[in-house]
Amino acid sequence: MTLPGPGALAGVRVVDLSRNAPGPYASMLLARLGAEVVTVAGGRTGEALPELAMGKRQITLDLRSGDGVRALERLVAEADVLLESFRPGVLDRLGVGYEHLAALNPRLVYCALTGYGQQGRLRAAAGHDINYLAVTGVLGCLGPAGEPAVPPINLVADMGGGGLWAAFGVLAALHERSRTGRGRFVDASMVDGVLSMMGTWMTAWGTSIMPARGEGLMSGKAPFYRCYRCGDGEWVAVGAIEPRFFRELWRVVGLPGEPPDHLDPAGWPDLGARLEAVFATRDRDEWADLASDECCLTPVLAPDEVRRHPHHRDRLPQGADVAPAELFPRVDWLSANPWVADGDETEAILRNAGLDEDTLARVVSALASVPRPELAWPPAR
Repeated sequence: MTLPGPGALAGVRVVDLSRNAPGPYASMLLARLGAEVVTVAGGRTGEALPELAMGKRQITLDLRSGDGVRALERLVAEADVLLESFRPGVLDRLGVGYEHLAALNPRLVYCALTGYGQQGRLRAAAGHDINYLAVTGVLGCLGPAGEPAVPPINLVADMGGGGLWAAFGVLAALHERSRTGRGRFVDASMVDGVLSMMGTWMTAWGTSIMPARGEGLMSGKAPFYRCYRCGDGEWVAVGAIEPRFFRELWRVVGLPGEPPDHLDPAGWPDLGARLEAVFATRDRDEWADLASDECCLTPVLAPDEVRRHPHHRDRLPQGADVAPAELFPRVDWLSANPWVADGDETEAILRNAGLDEDTLARVVSALASVPRPELAWPPAR
């Protein structure tokens, strides 16, 4: 399926060997910017989540075989970007590491997206989002004091510190290449990406802003920055930090008299109790309808409610007529209608890349024997 018009990355070819979520999210962003993305499946380390396959085409290779390596080399020879998410050294042992591929194509931007990076004592360690949050101080900030830390869903390290960080590095390297004519190796570590976002909170730790886990302005303890249960059992979120926003919140919820000094922790227990009581008098959606633009009050939506929210209907022209994974912010320079995944296209893509017919025939005949992931998503029984 061809794109209706060129995106910002039109003409950029990406070969994506990454697995699971972070790398495929990065390549999906590149695809939405107009890049031509070919994902390479095969092996036991997991496949890209189908929700992140938008705008991509797929082939399957066995990189343990000489034919699989030659097929990958053929793709990389004409590519601008290679993205992979194996532990450091894995592709070197297969004979398709950075040095080898950069010699074939000096303009190649090679992005290695890993948990802990290419150096350091944890470089070869397995991990997931929760582990990367643990060693960067994020997990140590989340949850109530004296209780187990509460991990968020895997948006912080996997998607933000991983996928977005990798896509940012790739775009910077492509821009640099436009000046130098040469590609580069991009070491995209999820730990590094998370640390880049933690700077202000490293400074805030131990101060009145965040004295300890479960304490301070952003912990959910401050009554002007937390969630409240409504009369129907649903919740609203309040983020009225600034005095003018808190004054407007006070007016909207109908509490009598002048608002107190909401920034004084000594008054937080009483203030929280008053807000709890008033929010319990109406249903969530009633509060959402009453909220003004200046009171920082929003409904807490479940994922299956998001598409029905009026703001998203305004911003997302697809509205409620698409699958959840296809919801994507409307940005003018994004490709409006990306390719739709059409199954495995190993033969067509490799023939178009110029792989010789004998090797192509062996690659295609070997597809049935290529190892499959040992763990399918979702992993729950």
